[in-house]
Amino acid sequence: MNPNDYLATAYAPQKLKRQSVAAPRSGLKRLTGRRLPWGNTQELIPDAFMTPEPDALRDNEQMKREKEEKLAEGTYKPAPMEHIDFHDRCDHEHFRHAPWSGRSQFWIYLISFGKGGFFFFLFFGTLVALLDGFKGEGFFISFWMTAEVVLYWFLLPFLFLWGLAFLIIHKFPRVWVKPGKGPKWELNRRTGMITLFEYRRKKVIEKRAPFHEFDAYINTTPDRQGLPMNVLSLEHRYSDIRIFFGDIQPPDRTTQQLCALWDFLQNYMDVSHPLPDAPLFEEHRKNDPTTAEHDRQTGRNPRYWIDMDEATFREEQKRMRARVDRIDTFSRPDLMAQYVTYS
Repeated sequence: MNPNDYLATAYAPQKLKRQSVAAPRSGLKRLTGRRLPWGNTQELIPDAFMTPEPDALRDNEQMKREKEEKLAEGTYKPAPMEHIDFHDRCDHEHFRHAPWSGRSQFWIYLISFGKGGFFFFLFFGTLVALLDGFKGEGFFISFWMTAEVVLYWFLLPFLFLWGLAFLIIHKFPRVWVKPGKGPKWELNRRTGMITLFEYRRKKVIEKRAPFHEFDAYINTTPDRQGLPMNVLSLEHRYSDIRIFFGDIQPPDRTTQQLCALWDFLQNYMDVSHPLPDAPLFEEHRKNDPTTAEHDRQTGRNPRYWIDMDEATFREEQKRMRARVDRIDTFSRPDLMAQYVTYS
């Protein structure tokens, strides 16, 4: 990839021009969504992107090295699921999200449900049994009567679900590993475009628009307990293209991680800015012209993350979370207000 590979539509704040008046938002959207300002970003990495950890990066590097050696020797045997395309990408060009199939998600949810339910009833069931034991005439008799109910009606069923899902996931990948229909959405740094993929029967409909025509919103809705939960979305000003990032950055009662994600996305799409310095981009930095030049000028160690020890990585995570907690998004001037009139 060379500098000429960035298309004319690639996003850079310096290229912004006057745009059309933003389409009015419905009363409900105005009530539940708060628009975030453009520009003045910080070098922040939300928790969801402080991955993979250095040891995982080293393992991945080792596996690639061994694969290349075996390919050269003619002894390489592909892994069982290696041929499957899961449609997701996260590199110097594409940030593409593709959820797994419903079947795959079922087993992932089942193992979490079984494990969580088992420990939940183990703790509270033991607590209730102890209370019944102290209240009853005979501690051990009262305790065991309650514990028996918890064991047979709750602990064993949840343990069974947990064990079944664990067995399927770890021993029978062909049963549960299945990609979805295709990507759900994509942000493309090279072209500066956002694409939403919709699947209707056997047709794939792609809705595409430039990144600078989208605005970020923090949408607030109540959870099951009625407490407010926030999720980030990108919404096109002039059409119905709307992307929610709840699959990437889980809904949160605070807004700091979501604001950090908005800075992260702007920095990722801005071709005048190097790629965000996150572990998942370590191997791709040399392939992006702006990033490669930045790293050359600053003398950045190309193995900064991959050679990091665990203690240092934990400290980096801690420092980044502290910086995210101090984010100043809502007090910033809005760069896009110079080019767009919002109704």
